[in-house]
Amino acid sequence: MANTYTQIHIHCVFAVQNRLSLINERWEDELHKYITGIISNNGHKLLQIGGTNDHIHVLLGMRPMQSISDLMQDIKSGSALWINKNGYAMGKFRWQESYGAFSNGKSQIHLIVNYIKNQKKKHLKKTFQEEYIEILNSFGVEFDMKYIMRNP
Repeated sequence: MANTYTQIHIHCVFAVQNRLSLINERWEDELHKYITGIISNNGHKLLQIGGTNDHIHVLLGMRPMQSISDLMQDIKSGSALWINKNGYAMGKFRWQESYGAFSNGKSQIHLIVNYIKNQKKKHLKKTFQEEYIEILNSFGVEFDMKYIMRNP
């Protein structure tokens, strides 16, 4: 698209199905690299990736040629297939269907990058559900607790 200029920064959050602690530190970096490749192959730019054993945060510079829902589908289906193909999880690995996606201005990027880098430390004191509700509230997103990413 000639003469199309955008600056779209999206912070995505998604969890392992039933928030099981299935992401192992032994292959976590490889998973992050694989997800980075999916993002790059779709024409977007990864700015930061991180998380814990039950969820992932991704900050990316997004191009307007793809919807967020299509990108998230590519990330989640591609990475789950990769995890299962490599036998990294006992049983079948799946991501929860839901996800969060939040827009950020350029001036906030360094804050979000640091936030994602410090995920493991942050979750020594706070659960994923507490964190996710905090994010939703900070963006003024109305939600119903029965649909929040939680264990069944």
